[in-house]
Amino acid sequence: MAESKALTTRTADFSAWYNEVIARAELADYSPVRGCMVIRPNGYAIWEQMQQALDRMFKDTGHQNAYFPLFIPQSFLSREAEHVEGFAPETAVVTIAGGKELEEPLVVRPTSETIIYSMYAKWIQSYRDLPLLINQWANVVRWELRTRLFLRTTEFLWQEGHTAHASEAEAEAETRQMLGVYRRFAEEWMAMPVITGRKTDSEKFAGALRTYAIEALMQDNKSLQAGTSHNLGQNFARAFEVTYQTSEGSIDFVWNTSWGVSTRLIGGLIMTHSDDSGLVCPPKLAQWQVVIVPIFRTDEERGSVLDAAERLLRELRAAGVRTHLDAREGMKPGAKYYEWEARGVPLRLEIGPRDVAAESAMLARRVGARKESVPMAGLASRIQSEMEAMQIALLEAARERRERASLRGATRAEFIARMEGEGGFVYAGFCGAPTCEAEIKEQTKATIRVLPDEEFRSPKQPTTCMWCGAPSTAEAVWARAY
Repeated sequence: MAESKALTTRTADFSAWYNEVIARAELADYSPVRGCMVIRPNGYAIWEQMQQALDRMFKDTGHQNAYFPLFIPQSFLSREAEHVEGFAPETAVVTIAGGKELEEPLVVRPTSETIIYSMYAKWIQSYRDLPLLINQWANVVRWELRTRLFLRTTEFLWQEGHTAHASEAEAEAETRQMLGVYRRFAEEWMAMPVITGRKTDSEKFAGALRTYAIEALMQDNKSLQAGTSHNLGQNFARAFEVTYQTSEGSIDFVWNTSWGVSTRLIGGLIMTHSDDSGLVCPPKLAQWQVVIVPIFRTDEERGSVLDAAERLLRELRAAGVRTHLDAREGMKPGAKYYEWEARGVPLRLEIGPRDVAAESAMLARRVGARKESVPMAGLASRIQSEMEAMQIALLEAARERRERASLRGATRAEFIARMEGEGGFVYAGFCGAPTCEAEIKEQTKATIRVLPDEEFRSPKQPTTCMWCGAPSTAEAVWARAY
């Protein structure tokens, strides 16, 4: 474990606090390669839980996993003009391999649309081959200038879904469906409330027809784009000649979508729930949902306490609870409590000689710091209920915090004051002009996170642009963002 000094508080320096939480919980470390990170076992275990949950959700909606090459011919990126323009500054390029200069440089994938659609052109011939619904779990490289563990690194892990359809309506339905999957995962698994909506043209994915996103508000009142889903139209299909024979016998280009989330979600989890004592991890994603800490002084006590702890370990694991027994010698119970609290373990069970005699255990909750004695009989069921309650409480607390930090119907003066002050989500009218959007970004560092879906729109829709006073074409959600 890292040193035991107190963490920098969130109010004193949120950025320093974030980095210290990661170090204290041993989630990740800095790599010798600039801008890259090493994901440590504690952090990777959370990613594995995320992967497993999302993978089930993808397969339940008809998608299959595949894998495509890390290297992409440089000429592939240039086939879609918007795409190459969007990614060119971030690409890493291989020019020498095997001691020889390559005839064509290879780009280390920043995203896989081009290499995947070149294969789809071979695989798709007829409407009978559609829809083609594929996802891949992979790493990508984007040469970032300013990096931050989990939030923005040169190399990161993600999943990217890529689908092909016979019509724009089907592609749009897929795009929206996967946005809904991301929202459900964020809220049901991460306990992280999000708003959904469409990105403006200046914020959409390079080469997309439309981009949709889930946006979450962190504890420092900055927004985090946690997942995106893109309707790519026929842009990539035209670039890579992905055509199919329709049921009527004519030839048409397919309609594509792509969608993805990354290890950035771990950063979102940290900044949504954690406190000044360290990581707080929602039970559904915790590596260990319960840690058992035995307490004893003598060899006689040691035997009876460890027997009870191991029996409880077996019972909880049999009930599907991810449980760890911390039986390390030479370490005081208090030091163990401190370590597991910093690592975000939702529940801790302390068992000493008196507990064994009373056939009970001391239950300590990571959130709320409340402890109570609970009977060992039926403890697995009690633990399941406690985890469900914690999961719900974390979501509700985060949602309440977001709504307190949201301002609706803002004037220009109120908007500027918010961006210079406490931040948060600001809902306001937008005229739709790119020049207006760019001016606001330049002067306030705030961007339109989404044009919100109906569910998140204000009851009274704005009629004028908050910034220039022209007629409003949409309500926008503004925030400073990661």
